[in-house]
Amino acid sequence: MIGVLAALAAFAIDQITKAIVVANAATLSAGISVFPGFNLVFYRNDGVTFGMLGGAPWWSLIALALAICVWLGVMLFRADNTVETLAYGAIIGGALGNVIDRVRYRAVTDFLDFYIGTAHWPAFNMADVFVVSGVGLLLAAPWISARRSVKS
Repeated sequence: MIGVLAALAAFAIDQITKAIVVANAATLSAGISVFPGFNLVFYRNDGVTFGMLGGAPWWSLIALALAICVWLGVMLFRADNTVETLAYGAIIGGALGNVIDRVRYRAVTDFLDFYIGTAHWPAFNMADVFVVSGVGLLLAAPWISARRSVKS
């Protein structure tokens, strides 16, 4: 159940933050400095991570994301520990958040812009944060589970 709740939370947080950004798109298009090294911006990305596959048919990226979500859903229900279910849920929720953007806008809404000097990391969104965090948690799951079993 925790994986499903994680997916719902990730999806909701992603969609709420994107709705706020879209509602303020005119202001954010020029970017707003939050603090040195971080801006809020409004950007539509028709590719995937770092703009890869930009220009690919939008429907193909939706089909790919949904197929991956189905596979991850199977893995979620096969997972035998809380860490893995949380990780799968975060990835699924983030991926579905970006799928909704692709259906609505044929691109995803990115708004988090980190930089050092004039070098900017590609803008991203909360869905990306959940996907990357979920993958990181999956990679760490064997060590986390091993440490938990040693303590108990």
